[in-house]
Amino acid sequence: MEFHHVPIMVDEVLRLLEPERGGIFVDGTLGGGGHAEAVLKALPPSGKLYGIDRDDEALAAASVRLTPFGDRFTAVKGNFFDMRALLNDRGVFGVDGILLDLGVSSHQLDTPERGFSYKAEAPLDMRMDRSAPLTAYTIVNTWSKNALVQIFSEYGEERFSARIAERIVSERANRPIETTTELAELVKSAIPAKFRNEPQHPARRCFQAIRIAVNGELDGLADALSAAHDLLNPGGRLAVLTFHSLEDRIVKNAFRTFENPCTCPKSAPVCICGKRPTAKVLTRHPITAGEAEQRENTRSTSAKLRAIERIGAEQRA
Repeated sequence: MEFHHVPIMVDEVLRLLEPERGGIFVDGTLGGGGHAEAVLKALPPSGKLYGIDRDDEALAAASVRLTPFGDRFTAVKGNFFDMRALLNDRGVFGVDGILLDLGVSSHQLDTPERGFSYKAEAPLDMRMDRSAPLTAYTIVNTWSKNALVQIFSEYGEERFSARIAERIVSERANRPIETTTELAELVKSAIPAKFRNEPQHPARRCFQAIRIAVNGELDGLADALSAAHDLLNPGGRLAVLTFHSLEDRIVKNAFRTFENPCTCPKSAPVCICGKRPTAKVLTRHPITAGEAEQRENTRSTSAKLRAIERIGAEQRA
């Protein structure tokens, strides 16, 4: 299956990142290279972009797509959580723009054998990095009931977490749960009948939770945002696309802390903690896709875009 990923809010991303300024840019979640291509087209000839992804199929497809840009583009295998080390290893210690497009790509969702979707039968996998040891099968068939309840509650915000976990544990005692469709129907059967008639399949929240757990998407996200922030040169910009409230909350709180890190009591007449702003928020409210884009790409309906700009010492004074 040809790798594809429909980039979301491309124009909005470009307006926030301002690649026409030139310099070094990073797409920390390269995917099929749609956003990266747009950034490279806007970059001056001296500009360079590093594209990071842990999915070998994404790296291969994006590398082909971005071949016309020659050595202005460098593909990097890895997790953006390790962005600082990955770039430092390549002699890069400061950048002018970073994009993070969180979540799963269109290609990963639409390739049945990857096991991300509840719509098509496939082995329970859900790994973004197919060399990683942890799979959805392992979680579903070996994690304790309490562990399942926790991820369904925290990562899926599923109100019937306990019922679903109990049904899974009961079913797997007879035989392993092997496929995505088997799991989806099992989850649906555990939900009270009057709550099953949702526009989307009632298993979507549990599938999201398992995917997040398999790929460690939220573990360390706040630290990864701090590391990305630290890589920015003064005037550099970080833009982040999120697709559910858990991600967006982490991003919003991190950005708020960069802009207002003071830990003094609100009653203190002056700041004595010594912590000064290191960035300014460019998006007071998250940017969302326009109506036309939402009609053309339903996956854009839940997207939220936020951005910050790094400030230098002279701007903090």
